[in-house]
Amino acid sequence: MAVPGSECSLGESPSWDADAGVLRWVDLTGGRLLEAPVAVAGVGEPREVLRVQGIVAAVTHGDDGGLLLVGERHLIHVDSSGATVGRVEMVSDRTGRRLNDGACDPAGRFVVGTVGPTWDRADESLWRLEADGTVAEIASGITASNGIGWSPDGTQMYHADTFSHVVTTRAYGTDHVGEPSVVVDCGGDLPDGLAVDSDGALWVAFWGAGQVRRYTPDGTLLQVVRTGAPLTTSCAFAGPELDILVITTAVGLETDDREPTIGPAGRLLWCRPGVHGIPAAPWQRLPLSSGS
Repeated sequence: MAVPGSECSLGESPSWDADAGVLRWVDLTGGRLLEAPVAVAGVGEPREVLRVQGIVAAVTHGDDGGLLLVGERHLIHVDSSGATVGRVEMVSDRTGRRLNDGACDPAGRFVVGTVGPTWDRADESLWRLEADGTVAEIASGITASNGIGWSPDGTQMYHADTFSHVVTTRAYGTDHVGEPSVVVDCGGDLPDGLAVDSDGALWVAFWGAGQVRRYTPDGTLLQVVRTGAPLTTSCAFAGPELDILVITTAVGLETDDREPTIGPAGRLLWCRPGVHGIPAAPWQRLPLSSGS
């Protein structure tokens, strides 16, 4: 089901805030943050919360009622009024790369990946904002970093490496991130955002395929949700029971016949897939520098 009034050029990063009862997502290229209430009956009317100069690639809520936004090079902490109260630079403007999708690990530390100016080189990384405010590189050798999620017990991190056409898993702990192994070989398809349900299954959005696919933790395909929007970007579980799968999409970014001129492309979509998600940890707020 498409949500009226939710149109985006590049919808991304759906994030459920159980305390506020709202779903947030971003229009990456439009620099917009949007939110909509989600109740037992479904997804309500969306509204624009704020705009930033440049892009906003992802959002998560903090334990202080504020938000953490992913900008082009910085993580930006905004308070409940939308005012910027701190930021930290994650990548240099001299590298030609930018930040992309991100998520909080089970301990509330924010993990974010990068994308570069070209898609054919495995030069990108995953970075983590540590509890002491430092930034640590936790993985490298990535083509274009996208969806990030964790197993229900928090011991495995899943990650979509889009132009390697794989979803990987790594052993994950407070002080250790293991080497990657492929859990889903996507063939020639492009995995984008992802979510994990309470059964430990992965839900992966596929850019260009108009699908969200559900896989077992060992990569067996279980289910396919066809969105009707070729540029399907990401997904998350939302609602009081975490039983609503919300899906973000994009429009106007391809020049071939994969993109219809009408239909759900660019809108927020939702359905009830018959399973439940797992609660997302909020960002454990820490003071960020107010400088650039």
